[in-house]
Amino acid sequence: MTVIEPRLTLERRLLREHTMLIACDEVGRGALAGPVAVGAVAIDVRDARRRVPQGLRDSKLVPARRRPDVASRAAAWVSASATGWASAAEIDEVGIMRALGAAAVRAITELQRAGAVPADAIVLLDGNYDYITPVGGIGLAVTPRVAADRDCASAAAASVIAKVARDEYMVGLHETHPVYEWAHNKGYASAVHQAAIRAHGLSRYHRSSWAIAAAPTLF
Repeated sequence: MTVIEPRLTLERRLLREHTMLIACDEVGRGALAGPVAVGAVAIDVRDARRRVPQGLRDSKLVPARRRPDVASRAAAWVSASATGWASAAEIDEVGIMRALGAAAVRAITELQRAGAVPADAIVLLDGNYDYITPVGGIGLAVTPRVAADRDCASAAAASVIAKVARDEYMVGLHETHPVYEWAHNKGYASAVHQAAIRAHGLSRYHRSSWAIAAAPTLF
């Protein structure tokens, strides 16, 4: 399989018209348990002229053992980085798309605290749907892009940073809820996880509505 190395072609083009670019990507959308996380990174023209960190890819293409190192180097490469969160309870309450939007806005707010100016930025969002604007992202210029996490280095950086942060969070939850094996499945619907749900039911960290919809045979 040919692995596509992310480049900065799109970022450099967008930065001709904007002083800053913010790239966002989500992780954990399809999990049965745990929060959804949205990574966000800010880059400017100077960052876009620098060499892309070696090994940077969409987080799904980076071996788990290498992700922390890649995420650390990605965070050092960009002007600022942040991860925004929406809990399982929030996902149940407002639905996954609004939860994604809320997490993205929280990540962008953290970037602002670090000195980024979102009003001056173009937001490059992985995917084909703008879930940011409907939940408080009014005033942000959002450009969805399918496979941005694969093709665009900034979105790949956001992806791997968020993935490492969420994985660490799920490993922490495993310590108090070991029956679900979250240290290994990170809240996704593995066979072991599904068997544990059948045996022990749902915890407060499960997305009740999401789990029922995604895996109705468990109930």
